[in-house]
Amino acid sequence: MKYRYLPTTDQDRQEMLEKIGVRSIEELFSDIPSQIRLKRSYQLPEPLAEFSLMKHMKQLANMNQSLEDYTSFLGAGVYQHHIPSVVGHIISRSEFYTAYTPYQPEISQGELQAIFEFQTMIAELTGMEVANSSMYDGATALAEAANVAAAVTKQKKILISGALHPESREVLQTQAKGFGLQLIDIPLVDEVTNLEILRKSIDDQTAAVIVQFPNFYGSLETFADLAELIHQHKGLFIVQANPMALAIIEPPGAWGADIVVGDAQPFGIPTSYGGPHCGFFTTTKKLMRKIPGRIVGQTVDEDGNRGYVLTLQAREQHIRRDKATSNICSNQALNALAAAVYMSTFGKEGLQQVAKLNYDKAHYAAERLTSIPGVSLVNQSPFFHEFVIHFSKPAAAICRDLLSKKIFAGFDLGKIDLTRNHQLLVAVTEVRTKAEIDQFAVALEGVL
Repeated sequence: MKYRYLPTTDQDRQEMLEKIGVRSIEELFSDIPSQIRLKRSYQLPEPLAEFSLMKHMKQLANMNQSLEDYTSFLGAGVYQHHIPSVVGHIISRSEFYTAYTPYQPEISQGELQAIFEFQTMIAELTGMEVANSSMYDGATALAEAANVAAAVTKQKKILISGALHPESREVLQTQAKGFGLQLIDIPLVDEVTNLEILRKSIDDQTAAVIVQFPNFYGSLETFADLAELIHQHKGLFIVQANPMALAIIEPPGAWGADIVVGDAQPFGIPTSYGGPHCGFFTTTKKLMRKIPGRIVGQTVDEDGNRGYVLTLQAREQHIRRDKATSNICSNQALNALAAAVYMSTFGKEGLQQVAKLNYDKAHYAAERLTSIPGVSLVNQSPFFHEFVIHFSKPAAAICRDLLSKKIFAGFDLGKIDLTRNHQLLVAVTEVRTKAEIDQFAVALEGVL
């Protein structure tokens, strides 16, 4: 057949028309008034044979500037990490790849166990007591955390660090309109949250304080004594965290955080031009029944054998709409599985080694780049694997020049803040070699 991907033949169409009792396509649509029907052909190219279509699509795909051909120092929330081949192998198995949702536990034990393991490892990593079975991404998880805080405290005021990821902020603002939340930005001092203003802003009307760790500018802020003040006013402390950093840095649970959310993308999930990813949501046992989405629990059957079930499903698909904690009715089970396989593959010590490589290589890069005349480091606080550098000329022009050398230089901060148009957010992960970092420095010196 010439068009294998469109298998409906003229004979197929005629048989279907006869089956439903009409003689033609025209008669099939006769109920649609003629004045609103399209009288011409669609303005589309002529159909292609399959081999021609495949060639055409490959040519279009090759127009992309991909991480296979370019050296990337671009992060800003989505990071290029090494993904062991076992991750792709496991998630491609048919029992996982085609699984939708484990409504029938008796035939979904593998899927349920995988989700349970994901929950367990994410909870340990964040230092929290409970994790759900995943969410769409880090930004939606954060918005849901704000909703939980408003529901628990009966307050609407949410204090947000100015160093929160701008896309997370936008998602939060969108959802806040529907829930009537009042979002208040806390300004920065250089690249970190102004803690003095934040502390003065906390009062009895505060539902939650939201911070990011490391923050959007890469800095590791100190929030150790913030939780006590928030809790004195009956508010919740919410942290959006990079899970890779938590492998070697004290987790938010140790500082008294009530909810820790983030994106599991660094763990075995490719950048994929921005998604799909996998959000995580962790909290305390006290707030367990307020978690959006679902939780997989471990139990035993009548013979004493270990088994897994969907324990909590506080969402509108399962209970009365007015009792639901969220309208999110699904999760990223396949990507959560990828994250679980990634964490299992590396183990505790392996994750620490990977995180340490991120830290060491980023600090080498920062030292190497700032040795170039006209380049300075903005971060005054410690950083993990992302940092901001300042140039004597606009960062946008530098990014364009380096793109011609097949280097993604980083994120131009002028895109979100015109006062920072000479600043570049640079990310360095374990996949970047010393030679690539040195090459970046030489190319940067050349364009400056």
